[in-house]
Amino acid sequence: MEINGKRVLRLREVKDVERATTKKARESWHLLTIMAEFIESTERLSELPSAVSIFGSARIKEGNHYYELCAQIARRLSDAGFAVLSGGGPGIMEGANRGAYEGKSPSVGLNILLPHEQGNNKWQDIAINFRHFFARKVAFVRYADAYVVMPGGFGTLDELSEVLTLIQTGTIQRIPVILVGAIFWNGLLDWFRDTLAADGMIHPDDLDLIQVIDDPEQILAAILRFYEAGDDTAPSKEAKTGELL
Repeated sequence: MEINGKRVLRLREVKDVERATTKKARESWHLLTIMAEFIESTERLSELPSAVSIFGSARIKEGNHYYELCAQIARRLSDAGFAVLSGGGPGIMEGANRGAYEGKSPSVGLNILLPHEQGNNKWQDIAINFRHFFARKVAFVRYADAYVVMPGGFGTLDELSEVLTLIQTGTIQRIPVILVGAIFWNGLLDWFRDTLAADGMIHPDDLDLIQVIDDPEQILAAILRFYEAGDDTAPSKEAKTGELL
């Protein structure tokens, strides 16, 4: 095919009309399932008190330092009145749910259904199953008043980059983003400063969006201090809801 006289490859020619119609119907159903996940998460999470999303590796086992530290952080947040949102799976997610479950506020698992992953952990007061990463990621941001990011892999980095981008671009208002594990994160933060900021890929002030805190009590204090300061950048759930959807 041609557009403005320029040749454009067409890799997916419609040769079988019946197959194309079936595919179109499947895609329409796919969109409806995404909408259903937005609706369910809204109905079940919109009445939550203030909440904190916690991320980290699914590969860390119970007894690991970061697992135990995550459970302590989640417990303190829960006892202070914050619902805790995690991915609902094993590892750090389990530590987060477990700590919150043993506390005074809801433990929420935003579970993702994957063919090769372990099942959901049992420490959930509210469990929501997602098939679509996109809908799940929106829920993590939409209901979070802070992000606590433990050591993790690609998924953790994806969530961290997502929220930093949303804040940096003004898509959502600023919330605390706290990295736990100074030794783990130092290399990445050095690269942010020495390469991204130095080469003008981000503004040096963007580094101020991130805090590195390893002590559970100090993490809670930092989140409370952010909101007690009455900063104009503090978010409202209504604002975040409208901007993300």
